[in-house]
Amino acid sequence: MPPSPSHQDVRQLSAWPAIGVRPVVGTVTLVMAGIGVLAAGSWISVPFYPVPLTMQTLAVMLVGGLLGPQLGISAVTAYLVMGAMGAPVFHNGFGGLALLAGPTGGYLVGFLPGAFLMGLLARQAHHAHADRKRRQTLVMLASLAVGTVLANLAIYGVGVPWLALYTGGGLGQAMAAGVTPFVLGELLKMPVAVGTILLGGASLARRGLLRF
Repeated sequence: MPPSPSHQDVRQLSAWPAIGVRPVVGTVTLVMAGIGVLAAGSWISVPFYPVPLTMQTLAVMLVGGLLGPQLGISAVTAYLVMGAMGAPVFHNGFGGLALLAGPTGGYLVGFLPGAFLMGLLARQAHHAHADRKRRQTLVMLASLAVGTVLANLAIYGVGVPWLALYTGGGLGQAMAAGVTPFVLGELLKMPVAVGTILLGGASLARRGLLRF
């Protein structure tokens, strides 16, 4: 007759499901939080000059910088799918496939490479943060700063040609309408993104939720 399992064996066996489930639950929670941040960013608009300041590009930078390239892409993809299906997650609470295929749809599609590039540079920054030397701190800050620039270039790099094709105007006209009014606001959002990613990344790391 085989020996009965000890109490320790039973505890170890019962722990296996929890060990496997916790990372999955944490990952799903992070992606859902990313979707929430993207939706909230599309709803918030602050009076500013020369046009109101929206938080959409800031949300993309935060999602990429805190979730990393893979989960960042996952959150943005889910956000776009939800919006295309009619969920009120796009600018000013609108949704629907027509909006995604409209003149500003290129900016929404640009969220994908924007979040990915921000995630790549954030991953490099957080790896540098493991070394507390001053030089590595500068590398970390520089990586995040470059990430914010690349993320914005990716978003506008897709959005502006899309706008030009949709309206039938040239790139110059599209840039005048779809870039120039937003430059000052984007420059202000970049340091906000860097600071938030630094603090948020450290908080996620302490809780074992940093996935890159």
